[in-house]
Order: sequence, then C-alpha cells, then structure tokens
Amino acid sequence: MAHQNRGRKPVHAIPDTIKEHVAELYRSKYYGSNNCHFAELLQEHESITLSVSSVRRILLAKGIKQPKQRRRGKFHQPRSRKTQAGMLWQIDASSFAWLEDRGPELTLHGAIDDATGMVVGAVFRPTETQEGYFTVMKQAIQQYGIPLGLYSDRHTIFRSTKETLTLEQELVGETKPLSNFGKAMADLGITHIKALSPQAKGRIERLWQTFQDRLVIELRLLGVSTLEEANRVLP
Repeated sequence: MAHQNRGRKPVHAIPDTIKEHVAELYRSKYYGSNNCHFAELLQEHESITLSVSSVRRILLAKGIKQPKQRRRGKFHQPRSRKTQAGMLWQIDASSFAWLEDRGPELTLHGAIDDATGMVVGAVFRPTETQEGYFTVMKQAIQQYGIPLGLYSDRHTIFRSTKETLTLEQELVGETKPLSNFGKAMADLGITHIKALSPQAKGRIERLWQTFQDRLVIELRLLGVSTLEEANRVLP
C-alpha cells in the first residue's frame, strides 16, 4: 500500500530560503569554520538552529567543502591526565596568522591545566618571548595559585644552554645553571619538566589546533585587527 505522503515534501524539511541564507552566510561571514562551529555560530549570532548534520548537508549540496581535511596522524599513546587540577600545567606558544590579513602575525602564549583542560592563562605578543611566558604565569598564578609542576619544550627561554653538567662537575656538587625563567619557577617551588618531543605535550598542541580553527573566526567576527585589541578581547 502506498503511503499518503509519497511525493510530498516533508513538513519538517528545511525551507530552500533558509538553505540559501545559510550558504551565503558561510561564504561571506563564517568561511573557514568547521560544521560544528558553524552550527554554533548560526545559533549564537543569527538565531538559526540547525543540527551539525543538517549544516553539513546544506554546505555539501551547495558545493562548499570544509577548508581543512584533517588526516589521522600516526598513533601516539596519550599520557594519562593528572588526577587533580594544579598538579601540572603545560605551557607553549603558537605563531600564526591569528588576525588573517587584517593585521600582523602574532604569537599566542598560553598554559593549560593537564587534569581539566582549562586554559589558565594566555596572551598575544609579536614573537615568542620570555616576557610573554612570564605574563601567562602571572595571570595563571593570580587566578588559580601556584602549580606543582610545569611542562614545556626545550626552548632556550626555559633552559640554559649550559644546563648539561660534565661528570666532573656533578662529582664536585655543582648545580645545573638555570635560565631566568627556570630560576623563577625554582624560586616558586614549581617542578619544571622539559619535553623531548611535541607529542609529549600533546594537550597544549591540540589546544593550538582548536584555537587556530575557532579563535581566528571569533577574532574576525569581532573585527580585531591589532595586538592591543586581540589582548583586550582574549579573556
């Protein structure tokens, strides 16, 4: 027996006018966003509520594909998260075209709590600097207190170039020389661990991927074009 609705357009179907409007918004205003973020932006800024799958179907039907096709990389066994907030923070910086073509390339310095994934501090600077890392640590400590440990890469900001001691120096009891940043962490009683590979500090590396995917678009929507404006809206 034939269903009575055969050949009819479903009553819950998305109107063609909405589909056209959504596609035009993506092309003109929200280009570069992924499907999930675009669905959030439509609801937040345009009062259009659509599921992620609906957004994906609309864009594909209009010939619009995602700008970034992420490939699954080589599997790296993730280290287990710490059991409590404040046990370990990961700190790093990412140079990127955060302002696209509206302003200069900036470097975002940031720190993330290993247990919770919370961003505890962040600041934009023109380049990767010691001052930027000190600013991040000051923000984080004032808001959340002093962490037990800190995880970073092996940039010379974090370690002295003469940090490796010879056997003779170790036998006579010499201590490892520290960078200015390292001395400050030692004075605060923070155990500073330097990673040997980017995979070792994977949580903050994934944070940069998320920010480069989403924060760039949020800064665009706010019309940010200078370092000062970027730091003002970053919190």
